[in-house]
Amino acid sequence: MVSYLHSLGLHGMNAFLVKVEADVSSGLPAFDLVGLPDAAVKESRDRVRSALKNCGFTYPVSKITVNLAPADQRKEGPIYDLPVLVSVLCASGQLDVDLSHCVLVGELSLSGEIRPVKGVLPMALAAKDAGFTDFFVPAENAPEGAVVEGLRVYPVNDIQSLVRHLTGEIPLLPCAPSIYARKNASLPLPDFANVRGQETAKRALEIAASGGHNILMIGPPGSGKSMLAKRIPSILPDMTLAEAIETTQVYSIAGNLLKGGTLLWDRPFRSPHHTVSPAGLSGGGTVVRPGEISLAHNGVLFLDELPEFRRDAMEVLRQPLENGVVTISRVSGSVTYPCSIMLVAAMNPCPCGYFGHPTKSCICTAHAVDRYLSKISGPLLDRMDLHVEVPPVEFDVLSSSQKSESSSQIRERVNAARERQNQRFQGTSISCNARITPDFLYESCQLSAAAHTLLKNAFERLSLSARAFDRVLKISRTIADLDNSDTIESRHVAEAVQYRTLDRKYWRNS
Repeated sequence: MVSYLHSLGLHGMNAFLVKVEADVSSGLPAFDLVGLPDAAVKESRDRVRSALKNCGFTYPVSKITVNLAPADQRKEGPIYDLPVLVSVLCASGQLDVDLSHCVLVGELSLSGEIRPVKGVLPMALAAKDAGFTDFFVPAENAPEGAVVEGLRVYPVNDIQSLVRHLTGEIPLLPCAPSIYARKNASLPLPDFANVRGQETAKRALEIAASGGHNILMIGPPGSGKSMLAKRIPSILPDMTLAEAIETTQVYSIAGNLLKGGTLLWDRPFRSPHHTVSPAGLSGGGTVVRPGEISLAHNGVLFLDELPEFRRDAMEVLRQPLENGVVTISRVSGSVTYPCSIMLVAAMNPCPCGYFGHPTKSCICTAHAVDRYLSKISGPLLDRMDLHVEVPPVEFDVLSSSQKSESSSQIRERVNAARERQNQRFQGTSISCNARITPDFLYESCQLSAAAHTLLKNAFERLSLSARAFDRVLKISRTIADLDNSDTIESRHVAEAVQYRTLDRKYWRNS
């Protein structure tokens, strides 16, 4: 007897439909699993056999053949345990139900319990698009799948409860949609109110957060670069529903969602150690998984002590920063993950950290300073939208009891600026000013006559590259949004240009 039902597989961010066909026929007892399965899928034969016996079902002493179609698409992971078991029950005549409207995924324990799997959200989206109405998933994954409207997501704890539901004996209740639940909310974040001084750096971070711009902070040890960076999450703008779904998909595929979590509404903040490998940043592995730049999608990737990162690891960032996606190519195929990030980097100006310090002497030779700074390539430096100096803070400022502006106040302005951008780019794929495409650049960045003249003079005097010109224009647009101005004025351009001068101070005169 032949039976079939449907499951799903994952290839990068995309889920694909898998037809699980089972045949129980006469012959020597055997259990063959075909359809290009990997080792984890092949091992499901043993899990299915034990689960059937331990749950009181009869394991067919026959020749069992299970095919996972399409046969030319590689199947990975333990997600097919549940559909394989149900298909065997149907093929052996122990279960007689119509499963044409259902999709099943789940890993089995030897006792018949259903364990959570990765990638339920992208699979739920694919199931809905394919026209299925019922999606059976492990109970821990149900809140994640229930995010998709128009799809009934049933939490399954064990085989017995699933069979009782399918036969109509004891129906399961679908998981209630919880799109706006914030179970993943983080702990209270460090506040900018506790930062003394560094007004220029705080202003630059506000601009960067408002427009999604990359920023490089340069300063001596102890000036507060890392402290400022750790407070960026407290001023990041609210995520849209589309951004939350896309970010959650990445974390679901990586297996980084919290137990019972739904959508991630807090923008990611990733801070890998400088020993991270290129594959750790871009993604990779035998089963290709997202790297740090994809886990920071729609959020912040913070690289502290930038020159200490491996050169090949830093250069991995160049193309993803431009394209907003990273493509990982292997012999078995290519996988593309999104990585629309705000890159925040911090570094010292020299190996000892005191090159250009107002009171402390630098002990590095000119050659040592030049060699240290040259670790940052010109193309990568050119992709940093804002360059800001973080000088040492004076005693009077540090010892002052006066509170600085709080993160909540800054965030109000950031949200207002981002809302202007959302309205401007409505109906397009552009999410913020940093992602403005060339065909939309001049339409969205209208300059006054004085601003045009100032930008022309800056371009000629500073010998800006075409990329730097575009980025100055985008930063000016963000500053104008913070100023609630539709037109970019000369004061906006002047502020934007000053954030592109530190590379001349350090990289040309070191």
